[in-house]
Amino acid sequence: MSGSLPEPVNRRGRRRGLFLVAAHTAWLWLLLPAAAAVADGRVHPALPAASGLIVFVLLYLTLVAVPVAAVPVRPALHHAGLVLLALLGIGLATAYAAESDGWLTTLLYVCSAGAIGLTRPARAFAWAGGSVAAVLLIGAAHRLPAGDILPTALITALAGASAIAFLHFVRLVEELRRTQRELARTVVERERLRFAQDLHDLLGHTLSLIVVKAEVVRRLTVIDPQRAAAEAADIEGIGRTALTEVREAVTGYRGHDFSRELTNARTVLADVGIDVTVTENGHPLGAQADDTFRWVLREAVTNLLRHSQATRCAITVSTDTSRSELIISDNGVGGEPRPGTGLRGLTERLEQTGGTLQLGAAPGGGLQLTARIPADRTAAVTG
Repeated sequence: MSGSLPEPVNRRGRRRGLFLVAAHTAWLWLLLPAAAAVADGRVHPALPAASGLIVFVLLYLTLVAVPVAAVPVRPALHHAGLVLLALLGIGLATAYAAESDGWLTTLLYVCSAGAIGLTRPARAFAWAGGSVAAVLLIGAAHRLPAGDILPTALITALAGASAIAFLHFVRLVEELRRTQRELARTVVERERLRFAQDLHDLLGHTLSLIVVKAEVVRRLTVIDPQRAAAEAADIEGIGRTALTEVREAVTGYRGHDFSRELTNARTVLADVGIDVTVTENGHPLGAQADDTFRWVLREAVTNLLRHSQATRCAITVSTDTSRSELIISDNGVGGEPRPGTGLRGLTERLEQTGGTLQLGAAPGGGLQLTARIPADRTAAVTG
């Protein structure tokens, strides 16, 4: 069932609950005076009193086991059991309270069973209040001494209030445990998504570059073997770099900054015949902007290699007191951009830093990608 606890957790909780119910029988000692009165023949008729007391105890333990041990019982059946317990307790107290001590105590157990079994606090308090009122009314009807009625009523009220408070505490603890389990699952899922996104950003760029280089090698193999060999050596170097970056991603280490990524972008784009212009304005990038813009530039270069058919690319980096901004534009085929996995991942990265990512037509044709991060997230250093 959706939202239910795992089966091992349910089994453990149920075993613990049954143990608590078994230990709870020690609390039934308050009924010993009533049982002793039946055994000593001080209650008449004895058989209905003994039978009623036994049924009352068994029904009480059964009703307590439903919420404490998480016994699967329909609410309507459980509520009917509570009503039956209340009627039986009131009947025993009314019939025998005047003959011997201890019979008013049955209403204490009626109060506790309802306080534990009714999930809504308002209903539980109303049930407890009704139990206390029944103690007072039955005691007064039999003209019992106030020294017997008032302590029983007080203990009944305290038992009901403590049961409600304890049950509320138990529910809070269980809710906290469920929240902790859910948070643990959420953290694991977020880490999986982060790792998948990092691998996509790392390998998508590198594999695209290897494909482009391999096409160059294939074309040059016949007409310029020497240059083809040099391009093949580049592919080998790119593959080694990719292995290093994957290891860094696995260990969570990031030693590859934006300036190095910018140098690689210039080299890669120049190798495929794209003229690159880089403009840097303002202060050096802060740590957050440096890391985020590195991924933005990598994804932009990957898309240039795959789709743009561009011959020129302009990269502008600027930082001032309000924000850091990275603009990458080209003169390629342009068209209506359709963000894929990479661009969606970049958008999520920037949203996590409070930034934005925009993709649209460049002023002179082609596409323009703009990434912005607020200054309070960039920690820019003047100099």
